[in-house]
This record gives sequence, structure tokens and C-alpha cells, in this order.
Amino acid sequence: MLKKLTPLIFIILLAIAIVVLFFSLASTKRFIVTQDGNLEQLPIVMKAGIYQDSDCGMLIDNLSDASQVIAKNGRSWFFHDHGGMVKWLEDKDFKDEAKVWVMSRDTQKWIDARAAFYSQTDKTPMGYGFGAYESSKEGLIGFDDMRLKVLRGETLHNPLIKKQLSQK
Repeated sequence: MLKKLTPLIFIILLAIAIVVLFFSLASTKRFIVTQDGNLEQLPIVMKAGIYQDSDCGMLIDNLSDASQVIAKNGRSWFFHDHGGMVKWLEDKDFKDEAKVWVMSRDTQKWIDARAAFYSQTDKTPMGYGFGAYESSKEGLIGFDDMRLKVLRGETLHNPLIKKQLSQK
């Protein structure tokens, strides 16, 4: 009878060890996933290594492609790739009323995402390829076009799109 219970006891002990490890790691360092109280909907001053991406959960360790979504109720979410932000925002009830800020690659300032211009071939953390720029130049597209391309899968993740864009 003990031989039959041994695997079950082992599985239970292993599960307990995993749970304890998970909670001990979670309590050692807390990352900011969302932030409340931003009723003015202004961009929050971020520091690398403190914020967690609301789409993929990864640590935002570089702000050059960071974005923020701020709902009218003052709740803010953070992202390290504009493509992930677009996908995350798409099914939210507040997507049209939310204030969206992106870090500009050319001025290193937070700018209105809907007024920004986007490259399609920049190296970005999640590989979508859409770097944000405050100033327009040849080859850049607007927010609505970038959003549609993300939602259609017309990003650098798609080998055909990547090949097409590299030939331009």
C-alpha cells in the first residue's frame, strides 16, 4: 500500500514546493503592472527595470519603445512594444477614450500615440517593428495604419512582410 501512495506523496510535496517557491519569488521584488490615480491622463515618468508589460508580462528594461495606456478613471498600463500595446488595447471598452502615450525615438519624449508616426522596420522588444517618431519622414505611417497592420499580422513577425519591407 505504501508503494502505491509514494508517487502521490511525491507529487503533493513537489506541488507544495513549487507554490512556496512561487510566493517567495513574488514577494522579493514587486514590479509595477498598473498604476491608479492618473486622472489627468499625463504620461507617468517611468524608470527601466521597475515596470512590467501589461501584455506579455515581461520586465520593461528599455524605454525606447515603451508606451502607456491611461483610462479616464486614471488607471495606467505599461508596455515595452507598441505592437503589444495595440493588441492588448483592442478588446478594451475604453480603447477609444483612453489616452495613449508612446516614447519617441527621435526626441526621447512621451508623445501622443495617435499623433505619432511609426516606422515598420525598427528593432523592437517583441519584434513588431513599429518604432514611434514625433517628426514625420518618408516611409513612416500614422497610428491608424500601424494599428491595422498589427491587427492584421502585417508586422516583422510575418516573414512575407519582413521580406517585402526589407526590399524597399
